[in-house]
Amino acid sequence: MDKSKHIAKGGLFTSLTVIILYISSIIPTSKLTLLAITTSIMSISILSINIRSSFIVYIACFILSFILGLKGFSISYLLFFGIYAFMKYYIEGLRKPFLEILLKLIFFNISILILFYIYKQLSFPMPSINIPYYISLLILQVMFIIFDYALTLIIFQINIYIKKFI
Repeated sequence: MDKSKHIAKGGLFTSLTVIILYISSIIPTSKLTLLAITTSIMSISILSINIRSSFIVYIACFILSFILGLKGFSISYLLFFGIYAFMKYYIEGLRKPFLEILLKLIFFNISILILFYIYKQLSFPMPSINIPYYISLLILQVMFIIFDYALTLIIFQINIYIKKFI
């Protein structure tokens, strides 16, 4: 594929991601769902253009969302939702399911700890929950596994039906 197609597709993926990040900042619900959609967009980018161009899309999305004042969302995108598509791509290249799940969970836990620390240091609003810490961490693990499975299904559908059009 020539450079102009990479640039055009990269621009479309960047604009779509930034729009979704912006929408997630103004609507009161479905924030995590919209952030998960940004991971799907990055996965489509990886499948339809090369890794290098997709990484440029990832950085551009972070910078633009940060400039727009979406600091909390841009940090979440930078540390987890945007980069996870790359991590998934490389980890699933191992073709060892147990190791893949373990590495993904390690990445998720490290990302959550870093996000929690940054949010706390920058005084971003944190959700208040009335359940013990270890239970909330267990719930997050289950939610992540569901997220990863859903993303796998989306990528599978992209490979079958959509990839020939993009």
